[in-house]
Amino acid sequence: MATLLHDAVMNPAEVVKQRMQMYNSPHRSALSCIRTVWGTEGLGAFYRSYTTQLTMNIPFQSIHFITYEFLQEQINPYRGYNPQSHIISGGLAGALAAAATTPLDVCKTLLNTQENMALNLANISGRLSGMANAFRTVYQLNGLPGYFKGVQARVIYQMPSTAISWSVYEFFKYFLTKHKLENRTPY
Repeated sequence: MATLLHDAVMNPAEVVKQRMQMYNSPHRSALSCIRTVWGTEGLGAFYRSYTTQLTMNIPFQSIHFITYEFLQEQINPYRGYNPQSHIISGGLAGALAAAATTPLDVCKTLLNTQENMALNLANISGRLSGMANAFRTVYQLNGLPGYFKGVQARVIYQMPSTAISWSVYEFFKYFLTKHKLENRTPY
């Protein structure tokens, strides 16, 4: 449920961000972008990639958590508070999850941006919709390598983010648990 709600709120924000980041973007502010997209494409434009977003986030989180737990078993088998192990495990888990889900992210970006040059090259008139159509279009334009465009940037972005997130999570878990144990009354 958390992923469904998170993506329902964040998908429109992602559409606006990506449209503003496009080369030669006509949008000068987020509000201008929202108004233009709403007026020309309607509410659906903000959710065109919603199923792709969900399809990407569920495997991303699964790979991320499984990898983190596996790495913790390998380098921190007693599961003590060990900042170095949390940073390494978190960063590597995020990197693997990001790399594995890059094809979905490439398709989501195409759905969000409706990049004219890509649509023209693929002989698509109007709007591209649906994950299957996005997958076909990426393959048609760039073959298999097209699915991994930006993989390095995505990994570089995710590694510090997930390393920091896990180390902060583990710190507070340790701090709150330690505090709770110290304040426990003896039997």
